[in-house]
Amino acid sequence: MTAGRGIIHSEMPAGEGPQMGLQLWINLSSNDKMMEPRYQELTSDDIPSTENDGVEVKVIAGESMGIRSPVYTKTPTMYLDFTLQPTAQVHQNIPEAWNSFVYIIEGEGVFGTKNSSPISAHHVLVLGPGDGLSVWNRSSKPLRFVLVGGQPLNEPVVQHGPFVMNTQAEIDQTIEDYYYSKNGFENAKYWKSH
Repeated sequence: MTAGRGIIHSEMPAGEGPQMGLQLWINLSSNDKMMEPRYQELTSDDIPSTENDGVEVKVIAGESMGIRSPVYTKTPTMYLDFTLQPTAQVHQNIPEAWNSFVYIIEGEGVFGTKNSSPISAHHVLVLGPGDGLSVWNRSSKPLRFVLVGGQPLNEPVVQHGPFVMNTQAEIDQTIEDYYYSKNGFENAKYWKSH
């Protein structure tokens, strides 16, 4: 979803039993913040994936192992869901100027260089500049992690609730627009979640 100048939505997990999800908010440049909202709906079957030598990747956004996601992001982004079987290793290119991080969902792995200490589930690694990320699974269990990266905007960020702008004055205007149902929020007072 690209919120642009205004979109009201609700995200609720569906299905039986415990649900697990990761949500990523990608900032828009100041030039794009007031664009028309967009929405793309993909089921898990629509997300391309591939497997090679014990490495599986689901390409939610961006490109990996020769496949590209159908998801369009206004700000160039990669969102890759990797699973490495025991003894598997992978190297993923990341544009050098991008900011990126890893979140380890399950298992443990060696990230960066072969002699690094293993990092276990529920940790975040903020990556520095370089040509990409190398990962090794030296454990006896699968390793699952997401690699997220994006082109930096180098602009100020001011956030209030779900609103993200560049200045406090823009935040104040956005809250007023929402409250008075204008400038993208005309249907806000009639909206209901299904």
